[in-house]
Amino acid sequence: MKNISFEVKYSIGKREYDIPLTENKHFRIDYELSDSSFKAKIISKACITLKSVDVHFAREFKPGDKFFANGYQSWTTSKEYTVSDSEKDITPIAVGEALHNFAGISSDCRFAKHTCEQGQFVSHCYTYIRNGEAVDFYGSLSERQGFTVFYADMVRSMMRVSKDVEGVSINGCEYELFDIVMLSGAYDEVFDRYFELMGVKKPRLSHMSGYTSWYNYFGKIDENIIERDLNSLDRLKESVSVFQVDDGYETAVGDWLKHNEKKFPKGMKYIADKIHEKGYMAGIWIAPFNAQTSSDLLRKHPDWFIKSKHGLPQIGVAAWGGAAVLDLYNENAREYIRHFFDVVLNDWGYDMVKLDFLYSQCLYPRNNKSRGTIMCEAMDFLRECCGDKLILGCGVPLGAAFKVVDACRISCDVDLKYSGKFYNVLHINSEVPSAKNAITNSVFRRHLDGRVFVNDPDVFFMRYSNLDFNMDQKHLLAGINHLFGNVLFVSDDAKEYNSKDAEVVRKAFAVCDKKVISADIDGDDGRIVLLDGETEKVFRFNMKTGQSNADEIFGFESLEGENK
Repeated sequence: MKNISFEVKYSIGKREYDIPLTENKHFRIDYELSDSSFKAKIISKACITLKSVDVHFAREFKPGDKFFANGYQSWTTSKEYTVSDSEKDITPIAVGEALHNFAGISSDCRFAKHTCEQGQFVSHCYTYIRNGEAVDFYGSLSERQGFTVFYADMVRSMMRVSKDVEGVSINGCEYELFDIVMLSGAYDEVFDRYFELMGVKKPRLSHMSGYTSWYNYFGKIDENIIERDLNSLDRLKESVSVFQVDDGYETAVGDWLKHNEKKFPKGMKYIADKIHEKGYMAGIWIAPFNAQTSSDLLRKHPDWFIKSKHGLPQIGVAAWGGAAVLDLYNENAREYIRHFFDVVLNDWGYDMVKLDFLYSQCLYPRNNKSRGTIMCEAMDFLRECCGDKLILGCGVPLGAAFKVVDACRISCDVDLKYSGKFYNVLHINSEVPSAKNAITNSVFRRHLDGRVFVNDPDVFFMRYSNLDFNMDQKHLLAGINHLFGNVLFVSDDAKEYNSKDAEVVRKAFAVCDKKVISADIDGDDGRIVLLDGETEKVFRFNMKTGQSNADEIFGFESLEGENK
């Protein structure tokens, strides 16, 4: 970091300030800078309410440099960019603050600025600049004081690191801003060192594979469907370790202990018991902070929820016609969350919870806490509630999930149509379902797998009904997931598989024995260099068409047109 300068945005009363100084009559910034670290704190001399603190510095970008932009949360597009690329953001048809914020409800739009200009990019928590095999890395060691955002201007050879401290008031005290490490070396070397410095331990979970109900039925599940698909997995039993029931078992999102008695007359403990009889871990989906507007929870206890500026329950999720957000700092809400986890995990007997839409807890700062503080405290609370049961995080800002979850989604949802639906063309935001974006994230977030948690790249498919994938596309997604993930799910009724389909699933579910040497995606064309034993191989694919040499690399066989 060379030629650094600070910019502090804050307010006193109704007056706002934007000060390019390290000290004035209201505050002082103390900082330490070395070749490998940057630390800074702000000391207030008056009662000030912070918004952001930015550090600008010169950074030369050389020909061939690629900047990694880590997305805000699990689903956000994350990839390497060159100086000639530009980043996409929320669709420009979302005009006005209200529509913009709704279109970007799951994004960073409330605190990060995406210019979408050529050569300008945004990365959350950490980033790197790669040139060939050489990597220069920048990473925050903690998001507990506020989210850390790295900005690159590759055209003007400048970078900026910003701390989102909006809503934090300090008076005559100090507040930690930055604790950033700067590392240089090979790809694996810098990530090993980063997580070592962060104090992250190797995850206790190394691999799991199995089934989730979501992508065949979405919320239209029932006891018969779940039991049928559970029994259909018998042909893959030696390869399966987990069976997950997704959304649709509850009467309404938020009413987690009120299962739909028409759909699940024997209850959810019965389902967990049936899963255990097969020898699998039982998983279940929960959005722990959310309640849809039709829920009994919201109707009976509106005071347990975060309020909007209009005094109404704040909508934090667009799904289910809109869902409000329980207030982490309301003790009644906390006790409710503790209780339903106790029942689901201990009375019903589920071994794993997939916890979704977690970002909704920190849309806006409150209680004199930044978004980052809120999210980190929310994740700590969820771990407290779950004890030693497995947590699969989803829809969560990743820095806050480090040291907490056992597994984590690192991509957006895939879609039942490989090419995507209309919203992919409109590009509503950077979190919309897309097989292409899921593949991209699986490639470029591979460094997280096995270091902080095991990566969940979302499902792959081998079925034939209710799906618009050809065989090439199925095999590409299976190969990508096998190579870059260790949470490997299908969402199929396995009765649809012919014998060769079943063998593809077995091979994709297996622990990968190949080592990734390098990974590049140029437009739609991917090139992954692998070490397979003593032999170097190149995995090539085209994300637009789905064509690849996955069959050769992973031992899959093409079966176009063959069924059952």
